[in-house]
Parts: sequence; C-alpha cells; structure tokens
Amino acid sequence: MANKISPPQSAHGLKSNCLSFGEVLAQSFAVIAPTTIPASNLGLIVALSGNGTWLSFLIGLVGLVLVSININQFASRSASPGSLYSYIVKGLGSIAGVICGWSLVLAYLFTGMSTLCGFANFSGALIGQLGIHPSSITLLAFGAAIAWYAAYKDIQLSAIAMLWIEGLSLLLITILCLIIWSKTGFALHIPQLTLQGVSPGNIATGLVLVMFAFSGFESATSLGDEAKDPLKTIPRSVIGSAILAGIFFTFTAYVEVLGFSNAGVSITKSEEPLGFLSQQAGVGFLGVLVAFGALFSFFACVLGCINPAARIFFLMARHGLFHSKLGSAHTSNKTPHIAVTMCSFVTFLVPAVMSFFKVPLFESMGYLGAMCSYGFLTVYVLISIAAPVYLHKKRILRPVDIMFSILAIAFMIIPIVGSIGIPGSKMFPVPEAPYNVFPYLFLCYITITCGWFLKKTFRSPKLVSEMQQGVDEIHARFGDLEN
Repeated sequence: MANKISPPQSAHGLKSNCLSFGEVLAQSFAVIAPTTIPASNLGLIVALSGNGTWLSFLIGLVGLVLVSININQFASRSASPGSLYSYIVKGLGSIAGVICGWSLVLAYLFTGMSTLCGFANFSGALIGQLGIHPSSITLLAFGAAIAWYAAYKDIQLSAIAMLWIEGLSLLLITILCLIIWSKTGFALHIPQLTLQGVSPGNIATGLVLVMFAFSGFESATSLGDEAKDPLKTIPRSVIGSAILAGIFFTFTAYVEVLGFSNAGVSITKSEEPLGFLSQQAGVGFLGVLVAFGALFSFFACVLGCINPAARIFFLMARHGLFHSKLGSAHTSNKTPHIAVTMCSFVTFLVPAVMSFFKVPLFESMGYLGAMCSYGFLTVYVLISIAAPVYLHKKRILRPVDIMFSILAIAFMIIPIVGSIGIPGSKMFPVPEAPYNVFPYLFLCYITITCGWFLKKTFRSPKLVSEMQQGVDEIHARFGDLEN
C-alpha cells in the first residue's frame, strides 16, 4: 500500500520520522496564528460582515476544506520538503510549479515579516509599560534571531515550541469566551442567528478577510521528510487545521459579537476586544494572559513561516533552481540551515528597512500582510486545478473530484475579486492606495521570476527534465510514479 511507504532516511538529509501528528498540526496552526484574530483583529471583519461574521467564517471553513481535499489528493500519495511546489510540478508541469514555488516563498516570507512587525509592535507596547523603550529595529532583530535559532537548531524544537505556544493560547481564549458567554446565561443571540442587518454583500466582503485569516493552513505539507507516517499525518493536519481553526473562529466571533452587543462600545473600535470583555466579565487577569498569548502567537507565526519557506528554497535548490548550497542540510542538526538563515535574514531585513524609513510597525504589518495574500490565493487556485489533472493522468479521476476542484476555485474567486476590486462596484470596491497597486506588484514579481526561470532553462535545457525527474523520484519512493 502506498500510504505505508516512507521516504528513505537519507532522502534529503533532513531529520526523518521525528514529528508527531500534534507537532505537524502545530506547524499549520502557527502560520494561521488563530490567536491573533479574536485577540486583536476581529473588529476589522465585524466592520464588514456585522452580525454575519460567524457565517463568513463558517463559509470560509467550507471553502478551505474544499481546497484541502484537492491538496490531499497529492499529500496522501507522496511527501517532501517542497510543499505544494512539488505537487503542482507533478500535476501541471515546471512553469506552474515555479509560479507556485515563488508564490509560496513570497506568501510565507511576507506573512513572517507581517507577524514579526506584530511581535515588535505588541512587545514594544508591553515593555513600554515598564518604562523601557527599545527601538523597533532592536525588537525586530530579537524576534527574528530567536526564530532563526529554533529553526536552525532542530525542527522538533520548533514544532514543540509552536505546539505549546498555540495550544496554550487557544485554550486560554476558549476558556475566556466560555466565561464571557456564561455571563449571558449562554444566551442565543437572535440578531446573529437571524443575520439582522446583514446582506449577501456583507458576507462576501467579510469573506475576503476571513480567507486571509486561514492562509497558511497547508504549511504542514513542507514537513514531508520529517513527519512520522507522512501520508497519513500530513493530510490529517491539512484538513484538521482548516476545520479546527474554522470552528475556533466561528465560536469566538459569535461570543465576542454577543459580548459587545450590550457593552456600549463597538467591537469595530476595539484593538483588544478580548481584553475589554475580560474586564467586563470580571476576569481581567485572563485578558492579560491572552495578550501575552497573542504576543507569543505572533512569534510562533514568524517561526512557522521560516520553516516552510526554507524547505521550499531547499528543494528548489536541489532541483537546480538556486545555488546548490541552499539545498544542503546541516550534518548534525539535519535542518536546511543555509536556507533557514537566508529566510530569517530576509524576514528581518524588509521590515527593518521600512522601520528605518519611519514606516510605523502597524502600517508595515498591514502592507506586508496584504501582499502575502496574493501568494496564497495563487497557490490555492493552482493546486485546485492541478488535482483533477493529476488524477486524470493516473486514470482515477471521478466526477466528484472535478466538483471539488470547481467549488474550491469558485470560493477562491471571491477573495481574489475582493482584494483587487471592481471599478464602480459597491460590493467589491477598488482598495485605497497603496493597497490598489499591490496586485500589480505581485504580477510584476511573478513575471520577473518566470522570466528568470525561462532564461535559466534557455541556458540549461536539461533543467526542466531534471526538475520533473526530481519530483518523480519523490513520488516513486511512495509507489506513485506513473508509467
């Protein structure tokens, strides 16, 4: 059976068969950073969806489960450090794979940069209460350095750190929300359940931010060499992270909107909604703990982004796309140490430069977060196209597989259109500057990277066949090489 075959210990020189299901799941949760949504960002979504916020999250959950089904068509048959890059090369060929690889690199690195800004901003505010005011660049360097050390030293250390950080944060928020809800007698909030004052447009525009909240749920696929029983562990982690995050988001959104309904304060104006509600419920100390949990969740997301970005660079380098040193593994740590170091430095450098030019951390976090979304959306569409093509090549394509592909792509169109905007549309207005130019910057980025790849293939005609051979060898180790 294909799902009982594991890659050889020396497949890529990484630490094999060391991560449990919980540790692999923690990788995806770290990039999602679910703590940060109810702790600080929920008001942005409520401003769009109002009483339908919980429904926007529920619809987002359905959409990402459909994407995860397409991802798992590959993840249940092969595993590698290359994440969705190797899957899309297998399904759609080298050019689509390169687009995917560069899109994922941008998505993970910019997510890491954005959350590093969040870490620096949040930690600066907390430390400032003690009368200590370190510079933004110092805080950025501190967060990036600790994340680099964990990623450089041991993937298991990284996974355990992320597991505990996210696990404790989610537990604290769940307990706090149950206490807040209990203060209302676990009441049903009729305005939410009946979608009072909510239009389909509210749900659709809210869904744009909701999809971004889930971004990164697939990052466990980068641990193909290091997960125990990867053909079972990784697919379960991919779909499990989408489901668990969706349930958590839906529940916390419902409770927080209910909690603010009679508070005399709008949740859309609150930067720390759970902190406010904890004070109202008489458990302010839990709000403080949640604030620290959000701080550590920002850090876990930085670490969670460096890990998959480095592994994608690592595998692409081994396929000849980058300098061979990026494809080397540390002899004792068995981590892609050079790729980790490069990704950590870039994650620090960009926000540090922005800070040097006096761009506030909060604004940098928004700009970098907006850019990363285009990378994720591109990859989710590509994998949803690649899955039925791949199954067709294997002659096992079913009508239901085509349906899952079409539905997943349809879901992705909503945040794509919402983030680009339609001139003159009230439902999907064109974003304000500078966000209106970000889609075109992303297109330039993809055009340049694809042009670089085509130039490289012109100089080295064997590159495409070597890429394909490298991916085929990965699949072959699991008994999944086509005739």
